[in-house]
Amino acid sequence: MTTHDRAGGATVAEPRVYRSPLRDLLSAPGTRVVLLDRSRDPNAAVTVLVTPQGANEPELAVKIATTPVAAEVIEREARLLVELSRRKLRRVRHTLPRHAGVYDADGMLAVAAAVLPGVPMITRYHAYRRLARAEAVREDLAAAATWLAELHADTAQERAPVALVPGDVEDGELAAALRPITARLATATTPRTVVHGDFWAGNVLVTGDVVTGVVDWAAAELSGEPLRDVARFALSYALYLDRHTPAGWRVAGHRGLRADRWGAGVEYVLTGHGWLPDLVREFVTAALHRLGAPEALWREVLLSGIAEVAVTADHPEFARRHRDLLLRLVR
Repeated sequence: MTTHDRAGGATVAEPRVYRSPLRDLLSAPGTRVVLLDRSRDPNAAVTVLVTPQGANEPELAVKIATTPVAAEVIEREARLLVELSRRKLRRVRHTLPRHAGVYDADGMLAVAAAVLPGVPMITRYHAYRRLARAEAVREDLAAAATWLAELHADTAQERAPVALVPGDVEDGELAAALRPITARLATATTPRTVVHGDFWAGNVLVTGDVVTGVVDWAAAELSGEPLRDVARFALSYALYLDRHTPAGWRVAGHRGLRADRWGAGVEYVLTGHGWLPDLVREFVTAALHRLGAPEALWREVLLSGIAEVAVTADHPEFARRHRDLLLRLVR
């Protein structure tokens, strides 16, 4: 979670005007409220789902800031969603959260959005032995690829050299490892598009095998590198492959993959052999082809995606582990 503006200088007319205290919304007669699991990020917001009287399903998702930094982030997200609502996004409009109000949560900012249909993809990701089946994984990757293709088609702008890692990298060892990778990527171009910024299975809602919603736009850009989302989805999908496997055991369905150290799944898709590495590479090369960049850059895209998390992640330990993972892979 970051506070710097990566939205391309968007201007949004929606002011910070409190409609009413949040407690009035949450305590209305017959209203039911469910508190979702809180993020581990140090400047996270608390999210609650609100089901009004007479409704069978939640209609609002309300993010409540817990720190001033979190307040800035969720306000920026709300402004970005308002800006997106004004654009002609024929293919993906129905999958975007609709801004639904700003509230005062005892002096802290709270922002509401309409709830989107679907079940988080991460729910089925963790279903028993789903990740051991090639067809099931192919369905998830295909759903994500289709949505990204539609987002890019709706928002494509001028082309620019490929660049996944924002700004200067202060860590000298990391910067040195990245230099040849970023140089190779910069020889290719992609269109600038809207970028979600945290496109992983936890933020993707699906109905059957179709993406029906994408939530949490706090890290989004209105004009950025589309391969950021491609890399983030592929890497995060691989990262948790061994979540339910005892330490040292072979991960079911993936010969050559053991739960022996953090990031083993990412190492596997980058250096291993099997149906999963093949599917992930196809996911990335197909996106490169569609965006008009050389398919041979798939490995550089994934390595840069690891570095991007190392540079931008709010959680210091999560950032450090990605840094160490990248350095292991390029040595």
